[in-house]
Amino acid sequence: MARSLWNPRSPFQSTEVDWEGPPPDVRLQVLEDDARTILTENRFPDIPFRWGVNPYRGCTHACAYCYARRHHEFLGFGAGTDFETRVLVKKRAPELLETAFRKRSWKGETVAFSGATDCYQPLERRYRLTRGCLEVCARFRNPVGIITRSPLITRDLDLLVPLHARGALSVALSLPILDPTLCRAIEPGAPTPSQRLTAIRALTEAGIDVGVSIAPVIPGLNDRQVPEILRASREAGAKHAWMGLVRLAGNVAHVFAERATHALGAEHTASILRRIQVAHGGQLTGPMRPKEPDARGAAWGATRRLFDVWHARLGFEARTERTGPSPFRVPGTGRQLGLGW
Repeated sequence: MARSLWNPRSPFQSTEVDWEGPPPDVRLQVLEDDARTILTENRFPDIPFRWGVNPYRGCTHACAYCYARRHHEFLGFGAGTDFETRVLVKKRAPELLETAFRKRSWKGETVAFSGATDCYQPLERRYRLTRGCLEVCARFRNPVGIITRSPLITRDLDLLVPLHARGALSVALSLPILDPTLCRAIEPGAPTPSQRLTAIRALTEAGIDVGVSIAPVIPGLNDRQVPEILRASREAGAKHAWMGLVRLAGNVAHVFAERATHALGAEHTASILRRIQVAHGGQLTGPMRPKEPDARGAAWGATRRLFDVWHARLGFEARTERTGPSPFRVPGTGRQLGLGW
């Protein structure tokens, strides 16, 4: 479906286009990314993983709040329509990942799919880059962490089940909005909430421990849905759950405000933005994990307590980090983490 072109002005571009009439419609353009490496190292202490793999840049899920919209500006694109209609694919992703794993410096650490855009967005059906990378991880027995909104993940159960059996897999479905109408307004290209719950059920039935991510929580929009999301996820089989406050950095704030105003009206959107600012101490963004427990104000504290009460009431388990040596080894060499060559 075509979308009307709209991008807030990028701080990295020196020119701006003003249309005399209505802006033109735009359709999906798939571009090839000639990246020479695939592993991205995270150096931010409030993000719970060090290494990430992003087979795609840009995402047709088109979530209005997505922080990865800012990354598109670094490529010379806009954070608005460009993010969801100009998607770059890294066709050499599996090859590059294997090259990284064969380096003597690689320690078999967990690799997150993905740190930015959804690794199971619709283009994955055609390009199968995520699957190719998972095949590499399976051969090297390298630990994997996956978070996605897509039931397409169940296609790869043949790879995920053996990884899970070796203690080398964590999976979470992102489900911040349960109401299908609101979901369609804020996450217009993403799978429906019911499809995500079906995926949780299928993964659970295959013997995989599944978590649910209620992130982002947007005050005044989906914070009251937290108990319902937890209940529905638990009934589908999820064992773990966590949540995180929305962060609207840079032009992401403009995109979110424009989309929310169109869907919810100006008054409701203004109220949401004010509540986000209160939670972030006067800003629209802030750290995922503030140093001070009460730094986000009384309203967010109440949401946190609501989550904790229902998390305990429904019997969710505490999240635990993988311990012990990594099962990583280089195929055909006998190399195993900590054992040399």
